Amino acid sequence: MHSKPTNIATNDLVDFALFLADSSLIMGHRLSEWTGHGPMIEQDIAITNIALDLIGQARNFYQYASELINNQDDKKITEDDLAYLRDASEYKNLLITELPNADWAKTIGKVFFFSAWQFYFYQKLIYSSDKQLSAIAEKSLKEVTYHVKWASDWVIRLGDGTEESKKRMESAVEDLWPYTGEMFVAANFEESPKNSVSIDVSNIKNDWLEKVKLVFRDATLFLPNKTWMQSGGKNGVHTEHLGYILAEMQFLQRAYPGLEW
Repeated sequence: MHSKPTNIATNDLVDFALFLADSSLIMGHRLSEWTGHGPMIEQDIAITNIALDLIGQARNFYQYASELINNQDDKKITEDDLAYLRDASEYKNLLITELPNADWAKTIGKVFFFSAWQFYFYQKLIYSSDKQLSAIAEKSLKEVTYHVKWASDWVIRLGDGTEESKKRMESAVEDLWPYTGEMFVAANFEESPKNSVSIDVSNIKNDWLEKVKLVFRDATLFLPNKTWMQSGGKNGVHTEHLGYILAEMQFLQRAYPGLEW
């Protein structure tokens, strides 16, 4: 039977790995909701593959986090325990990943903002002194490069398309923008001197913003004037949406503890 991960003695490096794992998992799960519902077969397949890429990234980070936990506590925590047996307050994912898909434009906006952030974040993480995180980032960056291109093309297609598509894309950007600031405000586990990874997220913001401006220019979109930003996800403070996601995602593992295929 799998052991429930209660009272895990985490450290900054474990929290950092969980932050990346949780963000990829929740985003991947959200995008998987489009499977069979995409606007056309090619895009249905594309967004499903992106979801699978993200869940694969999450697995790599969870495996590393469980290894770190087991080494320091001599426990037998698995990647499944970390994904399926933690409560919402223990998750460290970015808030933007848990927001509902809504329409196609909002989903595209989410993928674009999030993937562009991952792209620049992983570029920094590759040079980490932590060889395991560096290797995961290098592998993930190949996938994320495609995610950014795919989402960028769709932002331009919708923003510079019909009157209706432009209206929807503008609305999506307005709704999502307040959730982008959290990406560039470091949590304690990102800034701690005990964390061998230590990435200056404020430097990533400039590259991310330039990418957004470039794509928005081609999409004939404007940056919102909003300056107030949502935050809390990295520290376990989430929207109501995460609870519903976990209730669905974790049901089988909690109903049948330790069940394996």
